Amino acid sequence: MAADEARELEIAAVLREVRERVRARYPENASGAIPLADPMPVIHARDRAEGKVASIGSVNPRPPGLVNNTIQACKRAVARALQWFVRDQIEFNRASLDCVQSLLEALNETNRAIRSLAARVEQAERKADELISEARELKDVRAHWSQWRQEWERKLSVNEVQFLRGVADLQTGFSHRAMLMESAFRDLNAAQHKDFTAALDKARIEIQERLWADLDGMRAQYERLIHGELRVMRQRVAAAAPLPGPAPSLPGASGIRFEEPPIDYLRFADRFRGTEEYVRNRQKRYLGHFEGCAEALDLGCGRGEFLECLRETGMLVKGIDSNAELVALCRSKGLYAEQADLFHYLGELDEASLDGIFCCQVVEHLPPARVPELISLSAAALRPGGKIVIETPNPECLAIFASHFYLDPTHRRPVPAPLLAFYLEECGFGGITVEYLSPAAESMPSLLELPEPFRRAFFGGLDYAIIATRL
Repeated sequence: MAADEARELEIAAVLREVRERVRARYPENASGAIPLADPMPVIHARDRAEGKVASIGSVNPRPPGLVNNTIQACKRAVARALQWFVRDQIEFNRASLDCVQSLLEALNETNRAIRSLAARVEQAERKADELISEARELKDVRAHWSQWRQEWERKLSVNEVQFLRGVADLQTGFSHRAMLMESAFRDLNAAQHKDFTAALDKARIEIQERLWADLDGMRAQYERLIHGELRVMRQRVAAAAPLPGPAPSLPGASGIRFEEPPIDYLRFADRFRGTEEYVRNRQKRYLGHFEGCAEALDLGCGRGEFLECLRETGMLVKGIDSNAELVALCRSKGLYAEQADLFHYLGELDEASLDGIFCCQVVEHLPPARVPELISLSAAALRPGGKIVIETPNPECLAIFASHFYLDPTHRRPVPAPLLAFYLEECGFGGITVEYLSPAAESMPSLLELPEPFRRAFFGGLDYAIIATRL
């Protein structure tokens, strides 16, 4: 049963395929708007003609029997006898049928072409309909645009009128505000002038008060100067009196002094070296090198600035100087100072009796040949590990020869730092360091215009300090 159903389905599919092929080969009579020629009458006529052609030369069948068989035999004999006569007719009939068949094929091809053309015509008609629809839409858009343009031009005219009216109103308002601002400016100018006059009067009063204050300050400075001169005079009177005995902590020395010009050295020091407070603040930098020293000596103590710095730290240090006035000044401050020749004094000290030696602005006063002697005597007086600090003008700075060095008539010759370091090395010192002090550019700003390497090489520190340790 299932096999029969499957066979029926297969036959139905074959029939559908045959129908499709027939429809493709023989199109329908109509296709859209273009009617097709109907070939069926021609086909039927061709079929009838083919039936006739097939029966030419054949004998029509008759029932069996002797008579009929005889008749049939006669007919066949006659047909064979006339075959040469009807041969051309038969060929003509067959050629006519072939011609009809060819015409049918051509008609079918024409129908298929017309059908394809009809499909294209339908597609073109659909596109034409779409274009017509778009053209109608464009026509509507143009109509709306024309209407909108007219309305826009009307609104533009209205806006232009309103704009001109607004500009006129703004111009009127601006003129009114300008008048108000001008009036306010005049009032403000008058008020500012009044305030300026008041401020000017106030500033004048302040300047007068400041001037009187400056005059009071100058008066105080003159009073301090007068008191300083009186103090110097008292010190000179005290220096003319017999000096008290030397301090018991350290051995004494002879009264040998360097040659000095007949000038007021205290006044000279105040003017060209600086005030005591200025020098004391500068020398505080060396306090760290004398920490823990039990016995220290200040060679050329001068006005005793470094002795005061050490006293503030709780250390009692002795100083020596060849100038009796300076020694008297130090003693008047309660400092341990003694007038002595430094070479003689150092020579009489016990070996390794000191922990530190400070010598500030002294070696440039000595004959060059005696500087090594000073270093040698200092080395003998210092214990191993003792420090020596020497400060002196820096001859590598050319500015000192034009400004500072030759201001002191007791200066002999500056000592270069490498030479002084060499003397220290020869006498058994080590850990030698050199510190350059007071850059020349600070007191002479014009040097800043020089190239940095040149300024560093020839216009460095005005002074230098050399620190060494006894080995």
